[in-house]
Amino acid sequence: MPQVHRLIRELAIYEKAETELHTSAEQFAEDGFGEEVLFECFVAENEAKEIVGTAFFYVGYSTWKGKKMYLDDLVVTESYRRQKIGQLLFDRLVRYAFKCDVQQLRWHVLDWNTPAIRMYEKLEASLEDDWITCKLNRKQLEAWK
Repeated sequence: MPQVHRLIRELAIYEKAETELHTSAEQFAEDGFGEEVLFECFVAENEAKEIVGTAFFYVGYSTWKGKKMYLDDLVVTESYRRQKIGQLLFDRLVRYAFKCDVQQLRWHVLDWNTPAIRMYEKLEASLEDDWITCKLNRKQLEAWK
């Protein structure tokens, strides 16, 4: 999980949101392999067995679709980009989603992340512009108590 967390940190820096990253490798280990498994991930390794990419996801439920899978992050370390590693991870995830009998695979992409958008367009994914992402952060949640 330390190597996966390193990739997630790299993604947060790339997305100019490093201050938003509040997880740790230890939390990943607990939440991914502890008593209650909250997520799964696939990884891509280089020849030296270092993790250079990950598809980080979990299964959820939609009242309209039923069982669905949410891809939280698909990230490949910068020096390994444009080598089709992201494509391989995504292909693996799609096959797994089908095997898990989910009705939908869903994810978000930032509107300025042109390389990712191009990859998803090549995959013929539906890029919806009529939905707005809404969220409350921890501080906002605390204000409701």
